[in-house]
Amino acid sequence: MSNGPVIAAVDGSEHSLRALEWARTAALRHGTGLLVAHVLPEASQLYAGRRSALHDPNEPEEYADPVGDHVRGLLATAPELPAEVRYEALEGSVPAALRVISGEGSPLMLVMGSRGRGGFATLLLGSNSRAVSGTASCPVVVVPHADRDAAPSRDAAPGRDAAGAPAGDSAGKVVVGLHAAETPDDVLAFAFAEAAARGTTVQVVSAYALPPGPTTLLGGPFAVIPPEALTDDADTVPAERETLRAQTQRLAPLRERYPDVPVEQAAEPGNAAGRLVEASRSAALVVVGRHHPRVRSLLMGSVAHAVLQHAQGPVAVVPSLTVEDGV
Repeated sequence: MSNGPVIAAVDGSEHSLRALEWARTAALRHGTGLLVAHVLPEASQLYAGRRSALHDPNEPEEYADPVGDHVRGLLATAPELPAEVRYEALEGSVPAALRVISGEGSPLMLVMGSRGRGGFATLLLGSNSRAVSGTASCPVVVVPHADRDAAPSRDAAPGRDAAGAPAGDSAGKVVVGLHAAETPDDVLAFAFAEAAARGTTVQVVSAYALPPGPTTLLGGPFAVIPPEALTDDADTVPAERETLRAQTQRLAPLRERYPDVPVEQAAEPGNAAGRLVEASRSAALVVVGRHHPRVRSLLMGSVAHAVLQHAQGPVAVVPSLTVEDGV
């Protein structure tokens, strides 16, 4: 993974400040720098353009930047900061400005809130978050606003939620959606690196096709299978068994690279999006690929789109960072 900084995209809203805190702790966890970026309001951009065009020495060089001042004040009171913290004020539209900065200096990730100052309060995912997730050059982590956050308290006892009840199977884990034939290695590498930094488990979720039948049960608990259980006489349907075998093959290089990261494998009939959304209620992070690695399109894949729209915890959308030439 990149050793570049964690970028926190802020606009002064409570949603973006939650993302800022997530980014601060991520930078500390990965031992990298923090770059706090915000797009200047339209009035400030117009002032900057006017001053540049007129070359008027009587105009003050600095212009009001209340978001930057507010964020600096907040971080000044933080219990701990990364070794390097930088601030950058951007011009242009929010999606375009963040897309540009995501391609500079090989950032580790860009973190933003699921909804900013604009838009309707009832929207689960803002237009800027959706646009940046679909076009950024680095992984984008979208942190939900408070109304969507159903995750248990991180201070809860192990295996328990904030109320003391047993936590879900995905509690505190990094959950990654895997299509064995399509998901780029970059997606798995991001998930394993994040789990290693957190000292937690990677839970790998794949979907398989299953013809409908009278005994088909949907909505049951995860079938978490250890590799040693993948024998020919295992109590699984052929499609599930083949899915788990394909998972094991894809995961082998990552297991070798991260031998201390525990891995759980889960297979689900149908579409994996529902399971990933369910896991987001208690997972530390859900990781999805942006789209098929061989399709150079700005259209986000259906699974990534569904998880972003409905997840109740942080979601990382990872693009294919190593596309072969000519593809």
